[in-house]
Amino acid sequence: MPNDREVQLEILADAVRQLEESPLYTYRTENNYAAVFGEGDSQARIMVIGEAPGEQEAKQGRPFVGSAGKVLNDLLELIGLQREDIYITNIVKDRPPDNRNPRVGEIKLYAPFLVQQIEIIQPKVIAPLGRFAMEFILKQFDVFEKQKISQVHGTVIKAQAAYGEIAIVPLYHPAAAFYNPTLQETLREDILTLRQFVA
Repeated sequence: MPNDREVQLEILADAVRQLEESPLYTYRTENNYAAVFGEGDSQARIMVIGEAPGEQEAKQGRPFVGSAGKVLNDLLELIGLQREDIYITNIVKDRPPDNRNPRVGEIKLYAPFLVQQIEIIQPKVIAPLGRFAMEFILKQFDVFEKQKISQVHGTVIKAQAAYGEIAIVPLYHPAAAFYNPTLQETLREDILTLRQFVA
């Protein structure tokens, strides 16, 4: 029997699937892709947020299932967690063509869905992955707006949500390890910051 949060999330996911006004909707249907709403524990203490799904994610309708997802799974293992223990999603819920960065208008369109996901799940910790996700979350919670991810990755930033105090822990996007192998160790070190929040 689904709990109340799961029911609310499913209603929201259905709205994303039917978001025909999205500039990415036609691209989704033409390529037989799926919207990628998010998955995991609706009661999760930790919520991981990326920027937008890639090709594998769009094919399966699941976040972080491609090569970056494998890196994320390995990182979670370091702190004794599995995907099922947290909630994983993206700001933009549809794949942008050619894996380009999400555009301002796309972020604006999909952002209310992410905000509602946060309100439903009420995580104690939000870990944005990469610059776009970090900038959005810091702005959303009105903290450190002009920070660079190179300055704040792996740090705990306290913020106030409607349901209480939360911690924001910006992390490099797992895909960054492919382009810059020196970041692999940084990613491993940074994920350990989340260990203190693992119940």
